[in-house]
Amino acid sequence: MEPITRTTERLLLRPFGPQDADAVYQACQDPDIQRWTVIPSPYTRADAELWTRTLSPAGWREDTMYNFAVVRRDDGPLVGALGVNRCGLPGTYEVGFWTAREHRGSGYATEAVLAAARWAFAALAADRLEWRAEIGNTPSRAVALRAGFRMEGEQRSALFNKGIRHDTWTGALLPADLGLTGTYPHRPATDVSGAP
Repeated sequence: MEPITRTTERLLLRPFGPQDADAVYQACQDPDIQRWTVIPSPYTRADAELWTRTLSPAGWREDTMYNFAVVRRDDGPLVGALGVNRCGLPGTYEVGFWTAREHRGSGYATEAVLAAARWAFAALAADRLEWRAEIGNTPSRAVALRAGFRMEGEQRSALFNKGIRHDTWTGALLPADLGLTGTYPHRPATDVSGAP
């Protein structure tokens, strides 16, 4: 897929490029980003260059992952990162994100997640956008809830991060949650007992 740019009231979501390596490197020195995400730890300058120059552009070319640098529209500093990745089932994608420490609490992550969700439902024909975070990552959970994700439970040993398996919270957002129509019909469970 050709990389795209999205805008919101306050943000620009654009593909990562080599110009982002310094800002990514600086943001990813934050122990919270290293703790709660699957980025390497310690995070080196070489890691930032590999991400911005090679891995992120390859995801767009190969139609496997669509990563956005999230920047403020007014003066352009990097406020975070957001990715939409293909999952195994048709029409199912997973969203992941981090926010630079100095920009947390501003609502930027929620704004970016909603923009990415609308794009995924329209451009990728997504019918389900999943969110997953290690249990205990309450800021990520708060963003998912504010964006309208419905919490679906906990999964044991569902995340492999830095050589350790972790339990996760999981949630999902459907097109109907944002007033949109999905690609395929959805038949929600109305009576799980099996009674007519």
